[in-house]
Amino acid sequence: MDFFYPNFNNDMWRIFGLVFFNDKDRFIAKDGKHFDKKAIIDFCRETGIALYDTAYRAVRLKDNASDKFLDIVEHAPIAEMLERLACCNTIAATGQKAAESVSAMYGCPVPAVGCHEMINANGRELSFYRLPSTSRAYPMKLEDKAAAYGNFLKDRLGL
Repeated sequence: MDFFYPNFNNDMWRIFGLVFFNDKDRFIAKDGKHFDKKAIIDFCRETGIALYDTAYRAVRLKDNASDKFLDIVEHAPIAEMLERLACCNTIAATGQKAAESVSAMYGCPVPAVGCHEMINANGRELSFYRLPSTSRAYPMKLEDKAAAYGNFLKDRLGL
């Protein structure tokens, strides 16, 4: 995959469309069958939003997309990335497995959905949020997910 959340069944870009533009279809390509990668990249650059996985290498233990059956073989070098991102003040995990990974890296509790913990990243205090999964398998309406992301982004970006 050459960008994050490319699966058309995942609601990440619909959520961002609702939050920032009040339009769930904002990042859908003209053919209506996939996301507009260029529009997403341009948007992320303009807003300063960076995305990365918490797993650098992982193995699916069952043939499905559920993180419940995901074994992280090698964690992403989050600490090293944060050293290069001096203006980063917040990490947000968009699922339980990602939240557990970050919690393990920084020795803090896994935040409840919509809540945050403070973490110390090499002497730098960061807010660590747990947001609802953008997967359609997560039992929450799109509009409610967008509201949770909107509240988070208002708090962090001043929207």
